[in-house]
Amino acid sequence: MPPRPQLLVSIHDIAPASAAATERWLADLDARDIPATLLVIPGPWRGSRLSQSPDLVATLHAAAARGHELALHGWAHRAGPDGAPWRRAAAQLLARGAAEFAALDVAEATARLSAGLAELAALDIEPVGFHPPGWLASPGAFTALRRVGLRYTSSHLFVHDLITERRHTLPALSHRPGGAGELFAARLMRKSASAMARNGHSFRVALHPDDLRQPALRATTLAVIDAALAAGYRAGTYSGLVMRGAAVPIP
Repeated sequence: MPPRPQLLVSIHDIAPASAAATERWLADLDARDIPATLLVIPGPWRGSRLSQSPDLVATLHAAAARGHELALHGWAHRAGPDGAPWRRAAAQLLARGAAEFAALDVAEATARLSAGLAELAALDIEPVGFHPPGWLASPGAFTALRRVGLRYTSSHLFVHDLITERRHTLPALSHRPGGAGELFAARLMRKSASAMARNGHSFRVALHPDDLRQPALRATTLAVIDAALAAGYRAGTYSGLVMRGAAVPIP
């Protein structure tokens, strides 16, 4: 019998400014018994740092106790003036200026990763994985990830094991709330998920706080998740995938 295809669900941009959205998405996933990977921004994003919100920290610890994974999602989730101009331009186009690690050299990437890990360690959170904002990371960032001892990272198409160098192929589906691309992205999510489910291919679904501004986006996302579960997909966390070394069908 072939292995069951994998469904990895992640909640992005977790910070004090998005605490209510995080709890809303967690409630949806807990109702479905889905363990998710929670992407935490420890630095100042749209306001205060994570350490300034003890209620959110308590929510994250409680979520981890229920089987969710806590992962590092950059330092402040904002791209700066660092790196080659063409990398900065690409980051702006693809991730609306949020791709913090898209153009960093080794030294700057190491500094931001170290700051984020230290902030989380002080809150008794020790992530094993890193998800670059916008799914974009420079070669220098990859070197820095290995230097600070993180186990895995992710991109739009792959989950990268930084120890074994294995790349698990799981395309990431998400919305693009706001602007002219919102409706197109929602349709693309539905069609892509249906096509992969028909062929038994593993995939990921990324939930963002801004998705909740439009009820239709939330409904589309939950419909995609429910359809995958009904088709026999196995829901899990990124670290669970990497640590098991599970065989993932390649689309």
